[in-house]
Amino acid sequence: MNRFKSSAELKASAREHLLGHYSTAIGAYVITACLIGIVTVAVSLIVDIRTVIGTIIYYAVMFLVSVLTGLFTSGSCYLYLKIICGRPVSVGDLFYGFQLCPDKAITIQAWITLITYVASLPQIVLTYKLTAYAVSFQTDKMLSLMLPYSLSLIFSGIVTIMLELLYAQAFFLLHDFPHYTARELLKKSRRLMVHHKGRLFYLYVSFLPLMFLGILSFGLALLWVLPYMAATEAEFFLDLIRNNTEAAV
Repeated sequence: MNRFKSSAELKASAREHLLGHYSTAIGAYVITACLIGIVTVAVSLIVDIRTVIGTIIYYAVMFLVSVLTGLFTSGSCYLYLKIICGRPVSVGDLFYGFQLCPDKAITIQAWITLITYVASLPQIVLTYKLTAYAVSFQTDKMLSLMLPYSLSLIFSGIVTIMLELLYAQAFFLLHDFPHYTARELLKKSRRLMVHHKGRLFYLYVSFLPLMFLGILSFGLALLWVLPYMAATEAEFFLDLIRNNTEAAV
């Protein structure tokens, strides 16, 4: 009979494996955050989102940036799998996604990002309108859009969470099954998460208090919380594989 680890057990194992590797994990996180942050800020400063064309260009560029982050996500998964498996690691492992099937990593991220963007279209349109009304001080029109805007936020949030749960294992699977196509990896992740989406969702929710404390510390504690969370996700993946004979084939 399969015996899956509890959230507490997964976290305890993650903390144990992270001992001696926090500096590497934090370094990898800082590099990724800085690279993505610099590009995002640069695009925000260059592109004028107050115009329709500017808004389209902004989201097109950000779509491309999001797709390319798949390479770093792949490298991050590789780094944490090595940590959990007790293998030597370095910050350079973060860039392994550029070596191992980068086309598949980009395709996986492109699919996830595309669905996210489609689900966010109402929010994007309403955001543009709200910005236009705010600039022209049309308060009454702004207030009339608050309800649909709130509903669009909820809808896009639900879709984002579902995508995260369904495809959470895709990048981990890429490193175990590099011969699979991107489509097969996505399908395998969905199959692997059957009956386990609730477990993973609970695991994510359990980190909310730590995330809140991290925000209160002006983000400094997040340098510890986020690697801890990433390591726990790697533990979750290995726990699934060990207890799922079909996935292990």
